[in-house]
Amino acid sequence: MGENALTVPQHWQAQKTGRDREDKPEYKVKLKTAFVFSNKIRLIEHYHNSSWLEHGGSPDKAMRQAFVYQIDAYLKNNNKYQKNESKITFSDIEDSLVFVSSNFSTQTSYENQTKKAINNRFIQEAMSDWLKHNLEVYFIENPDEAVRVCEQVLVNKRSRENADKMRQNLKKKLEGSIDLSNRVEKFVDCRSKDIAKRELYIVEGDSALGSVKLARDSEYQAIMPVRGKILNCLKAGYDKIFKSEIITNLLKVLGCGVEVQSKANKELSNFSIDSLRWNKVVICTDADYDGYQIRTLILTMLYRLTPTLIQEGYVYIAESPLYEIECKDQTYFAYTEAEKNRILTELEGKKYSMQRSKGLGENDPEMMSLTTMNPDTRRLIKVMPSDIEATKEMFDMLLGDNLAARKDFISKYGSRYLDAIDVS
Repeated sequence: MGENALTVPQHWQAQKTGRDREDKPEYKVKLKTAFVFSNKIRLIEHYHNSSWLEHGGSPDKAMRQAFVYQIDAYLKNNNKYQKNESKITFSDIEDSLVFVSSNFSTQTSYENQTKKAINNRFIQEAMSDWLKHNLEVYFIENPDEAVRVCEQVLVNKRSRENADKMRQNLKKKLEGSIDLSNRVEKFVDCRSKDIAKRELYIVEGDSALGSVKLARDSEYQAIMPVRGKILNCLKAGYDKIFKSEIITNLLKVLGCGVEVQSKANKELSNFSIDSLRWNKVVICTDADYDGYQIRTLILTMLYRLTPTLIQEGYVYIAESPLYEIECKDQTYFAYTEAEKNRILTELEGKKYSMQRSKGLGENDPEMMSLTTMNPDTRRLIKVMPSDIEATKEMFDMLLGDNLAARKDFISKYGSRYLDAIDVS
């Protein structure tokens, strides 16, 4: 690094023994890392068993956890944060960090066949604890370097936040003079500018767009159609996500300024709820397996890119009826099998007709208004953040890259859903 380095290069190594799970065999791992802080260069590379890990995986997660934890602890303990200031993120550290790890283990679990990342749980935990301890000792033994590093990280953080604030202010100013419906194909806006009233319906396909458009209250209900199944945002990289026209259009309509902050495509800027244009974001899909899958993919996108929407209670699911039952001049809608059975019991002895509800695109406007759009008669399920950690684990396991955990889950619980599997 020459004269550009903020610190003296550090070389650490250790050997650990452990296991990924209690029912798995023990194995050994040799940990080797070297790092230096610099104002001119930033670089992060991970190697395992002499192979370059393009996406890192366990060692990359361990490094991020350890550096954020220890530098944040130093800033807190030394009263470096301003009052009510938010904590640092890894992107603030990464701007000044050169870090290389080269580890060896007797057992290796790769995330996929390309072997660009490993997911050994023991390696991540052991490396994280080891780095935290060594960083703590390093800061104690080198107080001058600790001050330089932590003050530079704070400079990086405050510069990023000021840039974010300027970008958001400029974006608001520019967007105020642009008609969003002219920029996003097939988006249908509402007339009201009162955010406390405005509702956005994300609907499944162009056919549903027609029915919902005729059934809505155009004063405060807007529509955004989603054609086909969007990307699984827990598996796709950010480069691929932001090349998706469906996703970028959804973000534009929501008013969400999501931006990739690092070359590694792993750090996003903080989401500002102030830029949201809606009081409710309603996901409206068909009451069938395809509709449920599209609903899940939209929720996954919101969960990964704009989790604040869910945490603040802005996201809803519109319940669509499963059955339409007619008896004389009366029409009943059943949203569950239990409701259908209850209605049929009440109509016992009377002549009635029953049909499975069609897709949203085939419903007439009066039915759409009654069952899906009218606040007095519709049913909305609020997506609650009450158990966000359990939800995060389930999303990551079912839709993420942890193939081993998914296999274990299917092996353990898959038998419960055999009757629902379409194997035709």
